Amino acid sequence: MTLDKKHSINNILDEKRLFSPSKEFSENANIKSLEELLYLKQQSLENPIQFWKSFANSEIEWFEPFQTVLDETNAPFLKWFKEGKLNITYNCLDRHIKNGIGNKTALIWEGEPGDSRKYTYQELLKEVCKASNALKSLGIKKGDLVCIYMPMIPEAMFAMLACARIGAPHSVVFGGFSAEALKDRLIDGNVKFVITADGGFRKDKVIELKNEVDAAIESGANKIVEKVVVVQRTQKKISMVNNRDFWWHELIKDQKDWCDPEIMNSEDRLFVLYTSGSTGKPKGVVHTTAGYNLWSHLTFKWIFDIKDDDIYWCTADVGWITGHSYIVYGPLSNGATTLMFEGVPRTSNLGAFWEIVQKYRVTIFYTAPTAIRSFIKSGREIPDQYDLGSLRLLGTVGEPINPEAWMWYREVIGNNKCPIVDTWWQTETGGVMISPLPGAVDTKPGSATFSLPGIEVEVVDKNGEKVAENEG
Repeated sequence: MTLDKKHSINNILDEKRLFSPSKEFSENANIKSLEELLYLKQQSLENPIQFWKSFANSEIEWFEPFQTVLDETNAPFLKWFKEGKLNITYNCLDRHIKNGIGNKTALIWEGEPGDSRKYTYQELLKEVCKASNALKSLGIKKGDLVCIYMPMIPEAMFAMLACARIGAPHSVVFGGFSAEALKDRLIDGNVKFVITADGGFRKDKVIELKNEVDAAIESGANKIVEKVVVVQRTQKKISMVNNRDFWWHELIKDQKDWCDPEIMNSEDRLFVLYTSGSTGKPKGVVHTTAGYNLWSHLTFKWIFDIKDDDIYWCTADVGWITGHSYIVYGPLSNGATTLMFEGVPRTSNLGAFWEIVQKYRVTIFYTAPTAIRSFIKSGREIPDQYDLGSLRLLGTVGEPINPEAWMWYREVIGNNKCPIVDTWWQTETGGVMISPLPGAVDTKPGSATFSLPGIEVEVVDKNGEKVAENEG
C-alpha cells in the first residue's frame, strides 16, 4: 500500500464531518427519515419473504404471478419469483404508456459533436419494436446471446431493449475495449450475432468500432459470428462483408413499429456482462430477468429519490453495469427521464458536463470519483462559468471517493445544498448494495454509510470471521 493510499484511508477513518439533508429535502423525499429507513431494514431481515413479495407485486407488472418468492432447494443457487412470467421492456415502456405518460420524455441524448435527440416513452417503444423485428428478421430468437459493441448513442439503448423484448440476452462490451478483448468475449459466449457501429466520437477522435469487430472476427471468432449489424454514426468508410454485415438503417426501414414482448420466466437470462479482468480472465456474470428488474428498479427509486419532473443523468457507459442499471433499466422502469452523453470532458471542452447540466436543467447527476478529481485539476473556474442551480442531488460510483474530492463536489458542483449519495456495488450484484438514502441519512465525506434494506454486511478477516470495530 502506498503512503498516499494510507493517508487517504486515514483521512476517511478520522473524518468527523456530517451533513444532514435539509428539512425541505427530507419532507419531500420518498424515504423521509432514518427511522423510516431502519424500519424497512428491520422488515427485510425479520420477514424477507413477505418484504420481497410485497415489493415484487407493487413495483413491477407480471404476465403471470409468481407463487414462490424464494426457492432455496439448490442453495447457493437461489431462484426468485420462480413461477412468475414477465418482460422487462414491458415494465420499462408499455406499462408507462398504459398509465398515461407515453408523451413524457424517456431519453435525452447528446452527441459529442453537439447533435442531439429526444424520445418520449411512446417513441422509444416504437424504436425498440422496429429494432426487435429487425433482429428477428436476421434469425435472432429467444435464448440467443447477442453482443453489443457500441458508442453511447440511442441505438445502443434500442439494441439492449430490443434484445430483451424478444428474449435474446445481450452481452454489452465497452466500446473502448480492444479487438482482442472483444474476441475473448465473443468466443466465451459463443456469440453468433454482433451489433456495432461504424464508429463513435470520443475526446474529439473517431473510435473505429467496426474495424475492431472485423479484427476480432478474423483473429479467432470467424467460426462463431454469423451476422453483424452496423449503425451509421460517423459516416467513415468501412468494409461490409456480403451476407454477413447489414446496415441498421436499412434493416429497420420497413419494419413494423409493434412487436409483442416475449413472455419470459423470472429466471431466464436477461444479460451477460463480463467483469473487467483486473483479477484474471474476465468472467461472464449472468443476471436473470425478475430479480434484476426489481432490484434495479427499487435501488434507483430509493437512492435517487426520483420525482416525476427530474432530469437524471448518469455519465457512465452502457458497457458497464452502471450503464445497464442506472442509465437504462432502473430509470426506465421508474418512468424517469434519463440522459445519455456520447463524449467526455476533453481539452477542447473542459466544461462539457456542466454545459449539458445547464442546457437540459439536469436535477440529478451521477458520476465517478476519477471524473471529480479531474474536474478539481481543471479548477473551479470551469464549472463556475455555468448555471448549475437545477441540481438537487449528486452521486458517485465506481470506486471509493476521498474526502477532499467529496467536499469539492459538494461545495463547487452542489453549492453546499445537494446531498451526495456515495454508492458501493459490483457487476456481480447488479445494483447498489450500500448507499445513503438522501432524505434519511446524514452523509459523511468518503463514506458510503449504510447497506440498503435487504442487504446485510460485515467486515471480516481473511478467514471470514467478523472483526471488531477499528480492526482491519
